[in-house]
Amino acid sequence: MLRAVATAQPGIFALGTMSHAYLELDKRQGADHRELVGLVASLREPRTTIGGVNLVAGFRPELWESVAPGTAPAQLTGLTQPVVGPGGYTLPATQHDVVIWLTGASYDVVFDVSRGVVSALSSLATLAHEMVGWPYHRDLDLTGFIDGTENPTLVDAAKAAIVESGVPGEGGSVLLLQQWEHDAMQWDALPVAQQESVIGRRKADGEELDPKPKTSHVARTDQDEFGKIFRRNIAYGTLTRHGTIFVGFSADRARLDAMLDSMIGRGGAPADRLTAFAHALTGAYYFVPSIEALAALAAADQRALNDQRALTT
Repeated sequence: MLRAVATAQPGIFALGTMSHAYLELDKRQGADHRELVGLVASLREPRTTIGGVNLVAGFRPELWESVAPGTAPAQLTGLTQPVVGPGGYTLPATQHDVVIWLTGASYDVVFDVSRGVVSALSSLATLAHEMVGWPYHRDLDLTGFIDGTENPTLVDAAKAAIVESGVPGEGGSVLLLQQWEHDAMQWDALPVAQQESVIGRRKADGEELDPKPKTSHVARTDQDEFGKIFRRNIAYGTLTRHGTIFVGFSADRARLDAMLDSMIGRGGAPADRLTAFAHALTGAYYFVPSIEALAALAAADQRALNDQRALTT
């Protein structure tokens, strides 16, 4: 008999959506771990969307492991300590228990589903942090450069982002979620040639500089060196405070750790010059289970609820 292959949550790869919301929630004091995870898992039947809105659910790795031991990548943990570079530049750790990522064609439907999700979870979890994002001129970030040029194609993205079959966490993904604020005035004051040197690409067409400056963002996050990831970055903010929501999916946390270390100059390499013009406000790692793993937890939660009802009737 053939063994079923675990399937990634489809919203990870649902490109082209125009509105995004990231809801990070914390478990209420005294709330049951299993009940919370089961309730999140049952928010929807994982193979479908809610009213045209894609929903991707992730969990603090320790929380998931507490209710489904051995079903996350080995030794995966949340981001519990700030990552500090030799010059003192710090990437904050703002780990939460649950993340819900919603994407849709317009913010009104995303907003409605966001309210519904927070309400459905309110007895067990509280909304700790909310980010709303939108694509900027289709494929630019707010520096004015094309974003995601190194992203693998959808054909190859699963290999980069999804844990392979036959190992703990199969069909799932490791998500690094960060909110980066840009120093827009300082950045905009740079001549284009200097901006290109910071990024490591031409601004007009995204072509990589040759040779690429060693302190450029391209050089310090080179996926040929650190391993491939699948990015779903998006812009956020107001006129006065804005930046990038970094949404990085990987089959292996080590790749993401290595990129963060490289950006802030840990390990002896020069720091990424982009960190002079942007700083992280948040940072967390989440495990995004397969749809089969979610469905199993949702079914277990429903059985427990049915048993409880039977006892009280």
